[in-house]
Amino acid sequence: MKARHKRFVFVALAIVGVGIAATLAISSMRSNMSYFFSPSKVIAKEAPANAVFRLGGLVVKDSLARQSDGLTVTFDVTDYAQTVRVSYTGILPDLFGEGQGVVTKGRLGEDGIFYAQEVLAKHDESYMPPEVADSLQTAHAEGVAAMAEGRGSEMPSSQLP
Repeated sequence: MKARHKRFVFVALAIVGVGIAATLAISSMRSNMSYFFSPSKVIAKEAPANAVFRLGGLVVKDSLARQSDGLTVTFDVTDYAQTVRVSYTGILPDLFGEGQGVVTKGRLGEDGIFYAQEVLAKHDESYMPPEVADSLQTAHAEGVAAMAEGRGSEMPSSQLP
């Protein structure tokens, strides 16, 4: 085999190897990616049915309930327009609390309950995850428009955080 042919085979194998490595890297990133959805988008069925995604909003006051096993908790997350029930088994972050911003990661069950695998709470009094702030602002604007049209709110004011 001539030196020219050897170089051609080497370059072709290098290109194939880089292509395979890129494909594996992209595939790995896709499987670890989870999109953010607000409670309004989850209720509107815009969230994926059988995939992991993030749900964020504010924890509704007086909605936190601990189960008898001591580790499972349920609470409601709202964006002021809609509310989604969340179930989580594990230890909640220290900064988790009712009326506080939260981002959860998990799957939506057939029963409409979001089963969280991970719960993240904001880290200080002034911080709110950008996705949560955007969804709350959008829901607030839609709520103001609905009130102006006389439709009212879909959540009783007693449940607002």
